[in-house]
Amino acid sequence: MTTDHVAQPTSAGKPSLNQALQVARDAYRKEVRLARGGARAASAFTGLVDELLARMHGDAADQTDTPVALIAVGGYGRQHLCLHSDIDLLVLFDGSIDTAEERFVKSLLHPLWDLGFEVGQQVRQLSEFTQADTDNPEFLVSLVDSRFLSGDEEVFRRFDTLVHSPQSVWRQPTITALLSLLSDRHRQYNATIYQLEPDIKEAPGALRDVAAIRSLVALIQPDGTRSVPTASGRLDEALDEAEEFFLRIRSIVHLENGRNLNGLSFDHQEAVAERFGSPGVAVGNKVEALMSVYFHHARIVGRILDSALSQADPSASVRPEPVGDNLRRSGEGVSFVDTVRASLQPKTWLGVFQVAIDSDCPVSPETLAFIERHGDRYTPDDFFPGTTERDQFLRFLTPKPGLYERLSEMHENGLLGRMFPEFRKIYCRVIRDFYHKYTVDEHTLLTIRNLSTLAGPDSTARQRFSNILGELDEPELIVFALLFHDVGKWTNKNHAEESVRMVSAPLRRLRIAPEAIRTVEFLIRHHLEMSVAAFRRDSEDPEVARQFARLVGTEDRLKMLCLLTLADVQAVSPETLTPWKEELLWRLYVDTYNHLTLGYGDEVIATARSNMSGLRAHRPPEISEHQVAEFLEGLPQRYLRLVEPRTVYDHILLSRDLESDELRTTLKKHEDVWELSVVTKDRPRIFSNICGVLSYFGMDILRGQAMSNNQNVVLDLFRFVDADRFLALNETGQSELTRLLQDVATGTADLASTLKGREEAGRVKRDRMRVRSLVHFDHHYSDRYTVLEVSAANQWGLLYRISRAISAYSCDIELVLISTEGNRAIDVFHLTRDGEKLSLSMEEDLRRDLSQVISTADGSPH
Repeated sequence: MTTDHVAQPTSAGKPSLNQALQVARDAYRKEVRLARGGARAASAFTGLVDELLARMHGDAADQTDTPVALIAVGGYGRQHLCLHSDIDLLVLFDGSIDTAEERFVKSLLHPLWDLGFEVGQQVRQLSEFTQADTDNPEFLVSLVDSRFLSGDEEVFRRFDTLVHSPQSVWRQPTITALLSLLSDRHRQYNATIYQLEPDIKEAPGALRDVAAIRSLVALIQPDGTRSVPTASGRLDEALDEAEEFFLRIRSIVHLENGRNLNGLSFDHQEAVAERFGSPGVAVGNKVEALMSVYFHHARIVGRILDSALSQADPSASVRPEPVGDNLRRSGEGVSFVDTVRASLQPKTWLGVFQVAIDSDCPVSPETLAFIERHGDRYTPDDFFPGTTERDQFLRFLTPKPGLYERLSEMHENGLLGRMFPEFRKIYCRVIRDFYHKYTVDEHTLLTIRNLSTLAGPDSTARQRFSNILGELDEPELIVFALLFHDVGKWTNKNHAEESVRMVSAPLRRLRIAPEAIRTVEFLIRHHLEMSVAAFRRDSEDPEVARQFARLVGTEDRLKMLCLLTLADVQAVSPETLTPWKEELLWRLYVDTYNHLTLGYGDEVIATARSNMSGLRAHRPPEISEHQVAEFLEGLPQRYLRLVEPRTVYDHILLSRDLESDELRTTLKKHEDVWELSVVTKDRPRIFSNICGVLSYFGMDILRGQAMSNNQNVVLDLFRFVDADRFLALNETGQSELTRLLQDVATGTADLASTLKGREEAGRVKRDRMRVRSLVHFDHHYSDRYTVLEVSAANQWGLLYRISRAISAYSCDIELVLISTEGNRAIDVFHLTRDGEKLSLSMEEDLRRDLSQVISTADGSPH
């Protein structure tokens, strides 16, 4: 809401409320532009808002005789108002709330709303605070930071005694609410601080966690003591520095957005780095420097929060008990008994983390700080001086619950980087690709968490993959490979080969057996291959599984690479490993396993004959054996592998007595995925037209394939997701979609004109970061098809435009696989022309035209 034309009454000699607010905001903006919008600037701005509220209170005071206090709570109570922050306000009456009190509240709030403030108000009676309000956890937590603004100070004093005294009935419910909200919020961010585009307020390790720490300390230690340890410095200093840094960033983000949004996007990172004067010549270098400092502070906040949480846990007072040589376990975790002895024996440090895994508890904060202080004195060889220590490390890497947490502790206190300097090269490494959500090091650790989950009690959701893990004799080699699979991303070279080069030194230091070395190097070198084969190739084509079987060579390598791929893809972001992709990965695993163990080429033929026999035997009475054989003649072998018998019968019925200008369809839903079957006589551009129609209705296409039989019947099969919920929200949606398909096929509707209107309506603002386009032909992956891979910025209608350009060359699109990685669309086409692969000259012509299509396309999502 704009504030430029709001008229408020003025007191003698005083500016209007609007003028006073503009002066306050202008002063704040001046500090923010100089990257000085931290705690002092926020407090000054908050103080000026306090004055405005005091004036509003004075203007409204004659509306009621009931004693009332205005109390700032939440972020306003902490005096941390940003330019566009909400105003969290408690209006507290010492008496019943009747018509006069309601008039007072309206007289107070309306001027705030007129000024454009978003107000989170609570209007309460003092008598309500004799019991805790457990139904409103956010309100409970906000009261920790309550601050008197205006009105009756005695009302506030009595409220403060009821809510904040050491014996208050509000204390324990508030702790419970705070812990619950904290857990829920962290879960939304995958419980990691290493977000590439963090929310400066809500993300783990950011401002909300700083406030949670202060609240926990205030609730648990009402005397105000500070006993949470840090590696160096006092709690107040470490927390204040982090808070100041985050507040300054948030103020810039508010200035850039012009509203209360707190996401530190890639664009905002550039703006913040520029205002901070981050070191570096290139923009990317400046942003990396900024984010390195961000993660440094977030990591400190995370560790302090963990310590505060351990104090909030009643089990933290458990009496210490011995759990190993020079080790003990208490409520805070595992620690050394004799720290002097431990400081001289770095080879024993790994044992702390192993015992913590075995005991299902953390390493104590004091011990983590101790290792951080003493670690710089030692070289990698000092941690693994003999066979015992080297074998112990490999056993430590066995995937199991707790491994991720302990490796994270080792990484955050520097021990992992001291053991393996190669891993330190990706410390807080940022790859700005709109696809990965986490830094390279955190992505790596998350892959290990995903793998370890398969070994835990909650693995039933992926039981089939868990079974594979249980069949392996050396699962620790997968963890070792995952630990180093992306270390090559410290540079812009081929990161897989660079990772193989870098892992050779750790393998040598640990004196790993030669066969194990070859396995680890294989997994790292080929860690992208299975996802490419599963998601960007025709996994229903036996040749794909055959080639992949030649790559892996053995069953164990297949199992390891499958599990590594599952863990790797899942760690990209919470949304990346969809059920659809998981199923594709599993199918490729099964087909490749059959190649390796059953002589799969013969098995496919036998299965095909069996399917033919079964189709004939179980056909419905209205379909003859001859019609089954006639329809299937000329269709590719993958059709029987891809399509269920009931759907085959539907296709046969659709194809009967088909006229040359007819188009027949079926549309079915299986869980979240829709399946569209289109049967028609061969005609130009039918595939691209279907893509266009699906795009028009906002569908996200997962897979599309075209095939034809010897009767000149063309069968186009599409699987897609109803991304815009058009089908879910419209009862006539299915009929509208199929009707437009019919109209386009018969020429009744002009698809290009129809799409142009939808394109203009669907334009959205695109991020300034560019996505490099790529048009690549592969002649060798398939014996039958030319494989075309198009990678470009995700644009509305992109698949339609590409397939239309392909159709212009009279190419047959046999299969297209579609995937989206952040803002990048990757579409893989399997093409033929007159039943043959494309010629090199045609490839060059098509490459030129496709590059033109991509470069001139509009920037809206497809």
